[in-house]
Amino acid sequence: MKITTRGRNIELTEAIKEYVEEKVGKIERYFEDASIDAQVSLGVERERHIVEVTAFVDGLILRGEETTGDMYASIDGVIEKIERQIRKHKTRINRKLREKTDEFELKFGDGPGEKEEPQDGQIVKIKRFSLKPMSVEEAVMQMDLLGHDFFVFTNAESEEMNVVYKRKDGNYGLIEPLE
Repeated sequence: MKITTRGRNIELTEAIKEYVEEKVGKIERYFEDASIDAQVSLGVERERHIVEVTAFVDGLILRGEETTGDMYASIDGVIEKIERQIRKHKTRINRKLREKTDEFELKFGDGPGEKEEPQDGQIVKIKRFSLKPMSVEEAVMQMDLLGHDFFVFTNAESEEMNVVYKRKDGNYGLIEPLE
């Protein structure tokens, strides 16, 4: 397991680094023979101690953030959130294995309404990630685990880039390129 720890507005002491490695290392027990890469960001803003953890586990992305008045409590809180995500993911997988369904059906409605004209603005954040081939079902699960409203992925069936998104009515949508 590879753990990268960095601090913002805080000097990382050996005690904090060891505590982070001990707590984040707990993720390993949930996955057998998995390649785990964890990025931990510790920060202090005013009286708030902010801890963000992003773990990449063989294509699965786990992310958690916790803010408290104590750094150690923030670390404990974020690890609890990550462990909850892992249990949720494993429960879903086990439930799907028990249900002897061959396919997962999503009800896709119409796409979003007409596009609005873009307004002047700036790009304030850039994210880069690898596009792992996966099924639509896996993409929806990954989107839910991350708590996002949309997810970009490479469709394993068509080998094209697709986007799944959560609609306001609670259903999901799929955006595919025209051929």
